[in-house]
Amino acid sequence: MRVLALDSSGLVASVAIVEEEQTVAEYTVNYKKTHSQTLLPMLDEIVKMTDMDLQTIDAIAVAGGPGSFTGLRIGSATAKGLGLALNKPLIHIPTLEGMAYNLVDSASIICPIMDARRNQVYTGIYRFVDGEFKILEDQIAISVEELIQKLNEMDEKVVFLGDGVPVYAKQLKEGLKISFTFAPANMNRQRASSVGLLGIEYLKQGKTETAREHEPNYLRVSQAERERNERQKAKESKEI
Repeated sequence: MRVLALDSSGLVASVAIVEEEQTVAEYTVNYKKTHSQTLLPMLDEIVKMTDMDLQTIDAIAVAGGPGSFTGLRIGSATAKGLGLALNKPLIHIPTLEGMAYNLVDSASIICPIMDARRNQVYTGIYRFVDGEFKILEDQIAISVEELIQKLNEMDEKVVFLGDGVPVYAKQLKEGLKISFTFAPANMNRQRASSVGLLGIEYLKQGKTETAREHEPNYLRVSQAERERNERQKAKESKEI
């Protein structure tokens, strides 16, 4: 099997072509440019460097959220466009599951955290059991305090990764009563190769969708929507 993988859910933009036994190519950038400027040129470079015919891929795996609203829309639109043009199925990979897959076969509980602002994180809790990926806590937006409480109650060693680590490391160190570590620099952010590898597993299980069906999962409404709802509530209360 061969899968094209895309991840633009956070600060990192990443594109990869992955097969069952190897990563054919991966292009990852964690810099200031916007994903609308980088994602397609990165894909084009990979295709040129590998002489890859995209018709030979079996599916397109895309990090489907949560994450940056703009980044998710760019990744979703790119995957949908490619899926329609190539007539290939899409594999929706929850962002936190893709990140957890960076640490395949870790002996610790894996807890990716993405900064969701307002002292909240997007997170999930995962582990590998005899090589099989297990979801202990599905991805959710919660406060850092709630996450610390959950992990303390589980009373097992945890490894953290994601852009929420530098933001909340001090809070985690002060609140956690369990053993924990932070993933190394080469594994601590989104990687399309991990999205692709998990995508192959989900493809084997038949977890695909059409390009028209695919929609990103934001987990919560955008700031603009929150502000609009707050204005609407304020207006309605005045009318009452």
